[in-house]
Amino acid sequence: MDLTLRGPALVDDTVLPDVLVRVEGERIASVTPLAPGAEPPRDTAGGRVERVERVEGTLLPGFVDIHCHGGGGSAFTDLRDAAAEATARHHHERGSTSVVASLVTMSPADLERGVAMLAELADDGLVDGIHLEGPWLAEARCGAHDPALLRDPSLAEVERLLHLARGHLRQVTLAPERTHGLDAVRWFTDAGVHAAVGHTTATFAQVEQALAAGADVATHLFNGMDPWHHREPGAVAAMLRAAARGAATVELIADGAHVSDDTMRTVLDLVGVDRVAFVSDAMAAAGVGDGRYVLGGLDVVVRDAVARLAHDPDGSSPGSIAGGTAHVPDVVARAVGAGVPLSSAARSGSATPARALGLQGRGVLTEGARADLVVVDASARVGRVMRAGRWLG
Repeated sequence: MDLTLRGPALVDDTVLPDVLVRVEGERIASVTPLAPGAEPPRDTAGGRVERVERVEGTLLPGFVDIHCHGGGGSAFTDLRDAAAEATARHHHERGSTSVVASLVTMSPADLERGVAMLAELADDGLVDGIHLEGPWLAEARCGAHDPALLRDPSLAEVERLLHLARGHLRQVTLAPERTHGLDAVRWFTDAGVHAAVGHTTATFAQVEQALAAGADVATHLFNGMDPWHHREPGAVAAMLRAAARGAATVELIADGAHVSDDTMRTVLDLVGVDRVAFVSDAMAAAGVGDGRYVLGGLDVVVRDAVARLAHDPDGSSPGSIAGGTAHVPDVVARAVGAGVPLSSAARSGSATPARALGLQGRGVLTEGARADLVVVDASARVGRVMRAGRWLG
């Protein structure tokens, strides 16, 4: 599809009032800010630009979700091709035009099966990579991961998963304090995979060792980590310090349930939007609602849009938070409603996560990028979605 869109648009971190965005095929051909009252430029044949479509709202780059398990009633963790495809399309239609598919802790056989399945979806362009959250996590901070399946990383398992992923593995979440945890950071980063610190009881020093070994992401900061204590700072402080120095990116599930709006604003102020990636951590209930679900073989109850394990491993009920029920566009809109400028909130939901995992041409509204666009209203709610030059829905 070739067309030109006209309206307010986010360009270079600023919302400009009148911009022409020309789309040719799957790519953005040009982005042209217009002076007040200016008419579109003429083409080389002397006629006006064809098919100028006025947008009702503000054009933003499509959002990028680098931590997503499910949505629309299905999940990547279901280990079924149809469910995985439906999950990806569900998030695309809601404005997350790039999605990295996340798996949870599984048995070795199921994990291999899941990676092989998602590599096929990545080949087809439905997902933009694979994220393994586990199984190399700390028992004490495992959250909604089956503690019976947690294990230490081994080179044999890592090499097998890398082989099955065929270059599509983008990120792994692990606890660096586990036996061979630091080795795993090096194994993955040497293979071009981003190592993320998460679901961990690591000390400040252990996290700094992981950073020195190549780790550069914090998986859903604060969640799955020891609270920040002023005498025993741990992973939260170490990752915030690394992000403030430009050495890491921190994920935030800024949905009001995982972290408060005040915490979200504080982290943005401390490290800046270029180092805060909004993620959904969505499970199957995203876009569906309250009810009973399964995540990684564990029973989950969603009540008032908050997902929790039906029972923690020790039998206590309700259990730990078990993923999110919002989408990245919902998180962006919530941030705007909490006082974060649209340009900043949108960047944390698009350009920053794309840069964190090396997703070139995603999350940006610039010439040569894939034509992934969303149109949002005054409350930053998504109205229309374009993915690869095609309107969805």
